[in-house]
Amino acid sequence: MQFTSPVRPRRKPSLTPMIDVVFLLLVFFMLASRFGTEAMMPLPLAASGGDSYNGPPRLVDISPASVALNGRPVDDLPAALQPLMSSPTDMVILRGQKGADLQRVVSVSEELRGAGFTALVLVE
Repeated sequence: MQFTSPVRPRRKPSLTPMIDVVFLLLVFFMLASRFGTEAMMPLPLAASGGDSYNGPPRLVDISPASVALNGRPVDDLPAALQPLMSSPTDMVILRGQKGADLQRVVSVSEELRGAGFTALVLVE
């Protein structure tokens, strides 16, 4: 007597795990991509040259809690800068202090641009 196992039909591979992986990759790339537009601020660095500095000193120190003009803390920066400027195109130097994050520097520069000061230079 001969014992043989019955012949089973071949199983087709299941596509469910592959579809799961494809959807996971789709979700990953959707979450990892950027859909917004990036904004650029034209803020030249001091080493890039450009106009020469003339007039009284206009050094703005930006710290996390306050803003200082030429070493003295000020509450209203545009009003404090006004007497030192002969025209709105005069150069204003911005310097971030230790602990000041980039958003703080951007906020101060936007405040100055909103007040009409156009020549802002960022130094380290």
